[in-house]
Amino acid sequence: MGLRADEERLRFTVPEEFGGERLDVTLAGLLRRSRSFAQQMLARGDVLLNGLPVKKSAVLNEGDVLACRLEEPRLLAARPEDIPLDVRYEDGDLLVINKPQGMVVHPAPGHLDHTLVNALLWHCKGQLSGINGVIRPGIVHRIDKDTSGLLVVAKNDFAHAGLAEQIAAHTFTREYRAVAHGVLKEPSGTVDAPIGRSEKDRKRMAVTAKNGKPARTHYECLAQGEQFALLKLTLETGRTHQIRVHMAHVRHPVAGDPVYGPQPPAKGLAGQCLHAQKLGFLHPRTGNYMEVQAELPDWFEAFLDKKLC
Repeated sequence: MGLRADEERLRFTVPEEFGGERLDVTLAGLLRRSRSFAQQMLARGDVLLNGLPVKKSAVLNEGDVLACRLEEPRLLAARPEDIPLDVRYEDGDLLVINKPQGMVVHPAPGHLDHTLVNALLWHCKGQLSGINGVIRPGIVHRIDKDTSGLLVVAKNDFAHAGLAEQIAAHTFTREYRAVAHGVLKEPSGTVDAPIGRSEKDRKRMAVTAKNGKPARTHYECLAQGEQFALLKLTLETGRTHQIRVHMAHVRHPVAGDPVYGPQPPAKGLAGQCLHAQKLGFLHPRTGNYMEVQAELPDWFEAFLDKKLC
């Protein structure tokens, strides 16, 4: 049994997208709770910032450590679960997983079990990097629950640091396929627009100059139908929901997107029609360039055949 939140504090390392934001806003986003709930925790002294008491108005930096004591008992450490994984590459330092649509990457309130991390702990027998703590062991980068495709997992801190450095330097290749609404005027281009938390809804991201951080998505139209287009998208940066926000911003939202797309979403999809098809990076130990690809899943192909045939 894992440690419980009424016995020890739940720890978060502040991710890049929360840098520069107020503590109470960030805490609400990380816990997926209301801002008032976060403020009540702070008022009770249930939150430490880098080991020290802190005010709700404190501004955070990427890499800060929040330690939170929750009133509700919650497991601090994910538990291993025997869940099948589609492993596309594995060695002593890392593995590349082809994640199915519908699988949450790491435990969070409301999704404490049956996540990719639970499966990884079983598959790797607990041998995962600890940089991101007990809730996100081995997780170097994430993809959304309803986005399918590839992500790389670090088995040790050396590999994690080497991969994270490439992501920060924008030398880590992440190529996606998506079906988007509409007819594109240009066959290719770049969306260069800052992304930050929406002021209207803190659970959403938005193109905003006020609190946004630089974000660039390159796109190429591979096939065009009357109402939908098949796109190749390459991330230069990796902001939360970047592709989904950028495509909605240029009025070509990803088909099936329940948050940023038209409502109701396109029929025949259980979420956004978005697939992480290719990863390319230097192996952190050997320095050799490696590339891993994953074919489009059947549900993606079926929707594509129906809409672009």
